[in-house]
Amino acid sequence: MFRLLGILFTVLLAIATAVVVWPQFFHLEQTYPFAQLVAARGIVLGGFLVVAVVALLLLFARPLRGFAASVLIVALLGAAATAAIGAVRGFGASALPDATDTSVRVLTWNTAGEAVTAERIAQEILDQGADIVALPETTEAVGERIAIMLREQGHPMWVHHVQFRPDVQDGPQSWQTTVLVAPDLGEYSVIESSKDGSNNTGSVPSVVLMPVDGSGPTIVAVHAVAPRMEEMQQWQSDLQWIADQCPRGDFILAGDFNATVDHMAPLGVDGGDIGYCRDVASRTGNGLAGTWPSSLPPLAGAPIDHVMASGNWTPTGSAVLDDAGGSDHRALVVQLEPAR
Repeated sequence: MFRLLGILFTVLLAIATAVVVWPQFFHLEQTYPFAQLVAARGIVLGGFLVVAVVALLLLFARPLRGFAASVLIVALLGAAATAAIGAVRGFGASALPDATDTSVRVLTWNTAGEAVTAERIAQEILDQGADIVALPETTEAVGERIAIMLREQGHPMWVHHVQFRPDVQDGPQSWQTTVLVAPDLGEYSVIESSKDGSNNTGSVPSVVLMPVDGSGPTIVAVHAVAPRMEEMQQWQSDLQWIADQCPRGDFILAGDFNATVDHMAPLGVDGGDIGYCRDVASRTGNGLAGTWPSSLPPLAGAPIDHVMASGNWTPTGSAVLDDAGGSDHRALVVQLEPAR
């Protein structure tokens, strides 16, 4: 009887391991609770190693030796597969290459409202030499203060902004998203359907910026709702909307996607991770470096803040900034070069 229970447990453990390691195969990557489990692969890897250690200790108990050996094999296979995925995507790189005359640097930072001061954001933009800055949960007033400080430092940027329900006094700051764009990239304007919310993410706003003269990339500052159990349908809808913002053409998407590249698996087209856009961090050594929550080490967190770029751009570097400045999200900065 015990042997049959052991075999049954091992089979169930093997199935659970396969689902957690690669939920895309079972089409469960956007299904609760597998979407939450796969978000932090570093923790998943640690869990497999803990199970492996426990199984290794159980090997010393002769009656449990066969059962423990089978559990150990499953756990080691799960850990090896997770580590292999991490090796491909990158466990963390900290340095950007030197900027060039043609490079564009993009910074995204969910500032959790005013948890991060305007002065701190402005200094980080200067330190990173950012040309495009996506700031979910940042008010227009804070964006304007940042722009004034940047102008005084010789780094002018235009401020663009979308707010849901501006009629609600003292509404949550998650209803606002601000974008700053360097004048060297040209003049941009927020498309009306993004501004009035008729074509936007559902609960928290994204910003779609079009070049006024038609020259240059379309810029989308992304903010998707978090995949809480009661918000799963809206989250899936938000991810589909984001994918629709990157058809063929010249696009740069940046912001808080509240999703990892695993969740985007059914939404990529022609080698893209979401629509035709490709995740920069996972192509430059930072695919497993968590941006949320900042209270955990990066490898224990979830890489849910992204910069995505169409094939017009070649990713050359990325960095997840260690100091979150009081936010629950770390900032991500990347460097892009025009594709040859």
